[in-house]
Amino acid sequence: MTLVRLLLALTIAIALAWCPASSLADLMIVGNDEKVVFDAEGNRAFVAPGKDTISIVDITNREAPRIVISFPLMNSIFGPPVNLAITPDERLALVANSVDWIQDGASWKPGPDTKLYVFDLKSNPPSHIGTVEVGKQPSGLAINRAGNLALVANRADKSISVLSIQGNSVKLVDTVTMGDEVASVAITPDGKRALATKFPAHKIALLSIDGQKVTYTKHDMPVGLWPYNIDITPDGKIGISADNGNSGAPDGHIDTVSIIDLEHQPPRVIDRVVVGDAPEGFAISPKGDVAVAVLLGGASVAKNAWFNTRRNGSLAVLKIDGKKVTKVGEVEVGGLPEGVVFSPDGKYLYVGNYTDRDVSILKVDGTRITDTGKKLKLPGQPASMRGRAQ
Repeated sequence: MTLVRLLLALTIAIALAWCPASSLADLMIVGNDEKVVFDAEGNRAFVAPGKDTISIVDITNREAPRIVISFPLMNSIFGPPVNLAITPDERLALVANSVDWIQDGASWKPGPDTKLYVFDLKSNPPSHIGTVEVGKQPSGLAINRAGNLALVANRADKSISVLSIQGNSVKLVDTVTMGDEVASVAITPDGKRALATKFPAHKIALLSIDGQKVTYTKHDMPVGLWPYNIDITPDGKIGISADNGNSGAPDGHIDTVSIIDLEHQPPRVIDRVVVGDAPEGFAISPKGDVAVAVLLGGASVAKNAWFNTRRNGSLAVLKIDGKKVTKVGEVEVGGLPEGVVFSPDGKYLYVGNYTDRDVSILKVDGTRITDTGKKLKLPGQPASMRGRAQ
């Protein structure tokens, strides 16, 4: 090798060494729950804690993602599967632990927790740097596009925690009383409003946001039964709620997603679209042209139930054309799918299969979604998944 080539190689090596690994990556975070297990007959059991993990996954290579690191940390399938998130700059990850695990004689049972964990994704390797006390049973959470505000839906507290994010500092700055149990929350792209799912009230609540001041407007919109998850299109024109239909389990009956017109004053529900039985995980593509509702399938219910015709769950594929949403297909995935994540370019989709302990990797071409057949094996059962806030 000539001197010029050697100097060039050294320059490139030094440049790469100084560039943080996470700045080159598209990251995804996965919460793995080992405390709630299902046997082949669909029977659920609660087992001793101590084996849960949080996995940070690099999806830069879309069809060959890799686990960067897994932390031993309690997490729960008692969701919804959006109890964690990554800031837009991939500096931090926030992870809410919905329930603690309490010994009850020889058995175990869940009880509300109050912890939100903060991870530094820029350190090498990523590290746990803090814990914030929030409301009881913190569940679905959202980070705004500016990356300086997070909202956490506290189910047992019937409240929403407001968190400021400044660099690596995450602080609780306010708590908003909601009057009903709230399961998840989504922030509009302009950061000025939010939608929260009032799970047992079958309604979506509207919040206003002015800096760090978050106010419940008392404007509730009736949607389908048991709205569990919600997302907003990148243009901010509509919100879509996944209406679970049976408080967290399939029951053989058809359920819907509800379409909310956010340009109308006040916002209103303009349509409901039939998707299938028990939509739980839900996500809208960064491109805004397609969404997927995750249908749980039969792995978590009795095998001999009259409606349990297949173990695997599936994705209901929804075409978004302005404010018109239409179901255009369905794609089978694995056992008890929960979380779902689009790649930042919208060209791939990742689905966590809880009982299979893996992630399905799917390709997205417009509204055509196909399974690549490739899987990412995980160190546990994926209860929740999230990419970076968009």
